[in-house]
Amino acid sequence: MSAVKQSHSLPADEQDDSQKPHALKSTSAWTFPNFLGDVSHSDIDILLLSTAFKFLLFPAYRSTDFEVHRNWLAITHSLPISQWYYDTTSEWTLDYPPFFAYFEKLMSIPASFIDPKIVDLQSLQYDAWTVIVYQRLTVIVSELVLGAALLRFIHDSVDPSRQQILSVSLFLHPGFLIIDHIHFQYNGFMFGILLWSILMAREGRKLASGILFAVLLNFKHIYMYLAPAYFIYLLRSYCMSPAGAIIPTRFITLANSVLLVFLASLGPFMLMGQLPQLLSRLFPFTRGLNHAYWAPNAWALVTAADRVLLQLVKHLDIGLAVNESGVASTSRGLVGDTVFAVIPNIKPVHTFIITIIFQMVYLIKLWRAPTYKSFVAALTLCGYASYMFGWHVHEKAVLLVLVPLTLLASENYAYYKTFVIASIAGIFSLFPLIFTPAETLLKVVYSLIWGGTLLYPLHNQLYEFPSSLPWVMLESFENAYLYGFALLQVVITLFPLMTGGNPDTEFLPLMATSVYCAVGLIWSFIRLSTLYITQQY
Repeated sequence: MSAVKQSHSLPADEQDDSQKPHALKSTSAWTFPNFLGDVSHSDIDILLLSTAFKFLLFPAYRSTDFEVHRNWLAITHSLPISQWYYDTTSEWTLDYPPFFAYFEKLMSIPASFIDPKIVDLQSLQYDAWTVIVYQRLTVIVSELVLGAALLRFIHDSVDPSRQQILSVSLFLHPGFLIIDHIHFQYNGFMFGILLWSILMAREGRKLASGILFAVLLNFKHIYMYLAPAYFIYLLRSYCMSPAGAIIPTRFITLANSVLLVFLASLGPFMLMGQLPQLLSRLFPFTRGLNHAYWAPNAWALVTAADRVLLQLVKHLDIGLAVNESGVASTSRGLVGDTVFAVIPNIKPVHTFIITIIFQMVYLIKLWRAPTYKSFVAALTLCGYASYMFGWHVHEKAVLLVLVPLTLLASENYAYYKTFVIASIAGIFSLFPLIFTPAETLLKVVYSLIWGGTLLYPLHNQLYEFPSSLPWVMLESFENAYLYGFALLQVVITLFPLMTGGNPDTEFLPLMATSVYCAVGLIWSFIRLSTLYITQQY
């Protein structure tokens, strides 16, 4: 970790406006709203080229999530609001918070004119070109919320050239390409709201930041993992004076604003007495510790260790007790209850306690140093701890880590290296989502181009040679680990040929991917935790 070098200068985004260098002047002939700042020709070119590329992905592989969202269009268009969270016509029932349901309702209006079958509840598995083009377009258009936030981040940044690299890297992020534009979801839109909220915090508009985060929670409840950082930051920096006294007017204003957002979202369902039904859809606790493909977190390593120990018990007499239900369990990589064969079973309460313990460490630091940079680091680590130790974590949740972590990447080389390790491991962990031959080549080549054109320039600006032999060795190990992903990809690609397509071994490439990525993500988690705890804010 050439790692943990202290920086005692005032964080750039907390300097007075008079101390900040002016953003690069745009020579663009394009006129955009002032709140976006200056928009250059290169910004427009990136938008147009990336959009054209996304158009080419319309015929690409799409997951069951595509039909999920088509069915939600049909539910919200065809049924009264009182039936939205009760309908079971399709197995893909509505299980997102009400703001997202309202969003689907809004999108269903033009869909009904383009092709009425799109919003027909009985049109299960409908895949005409009209629905493919329409739904793909809605992802592209809604992602402009993300693009607008990233443009605004460049405006008034202390170092516009570095911030532009970070903004472009997020807008073109392989994670968004894989999950949204191929697999199919709306993460770009929702992370756009998150970034607008963070941006409001950077600009000192903390009430707006809190309101936007409340809005986001009512679009997708997975962001609740970030809520503790928001609570501490807004309480400490907005609702309290520097001396620690509560400012009643601010506290009441923030509380009422957040309450109004939740009433706008949940109010209709509370009036209809449907809140328990809605909550049962949002929080199905019958799922197991691991998702279908193990998210590369701490539990992936524990699960893999259980499989290794089971084989040792089978072939060696080492005297360990074996849980027979764990031996026969098919939840090893399947949705359901995860039962270990050798290691004691993990329960939801265990994951909750561990997550809270880690988060408390960061929240105490944030309470003592409620600055913007401290907030972004604590926010990232709260999401990271939830990803590492949460119950039934989906691999797509890695974006909760990678997106806010990107905002810290240009702080210094230690943060940058942490960001690179997490990004490469996190993006690679998403590769199993796309398994068709054509898209396999696409995801690999696109990720390599993204890393080479966006991460390498930042590396040249931030690189610091390790200060001692131990740091040299550590960085060598880290680099060797990163180069290992190339070998892993080759092995995964050739594995079916090497095993002759043996169904008994088909899960091994997924397990290898999960375990290898987990090593990098856990190490990055340790690095970031160390940096945050030891950094002066």
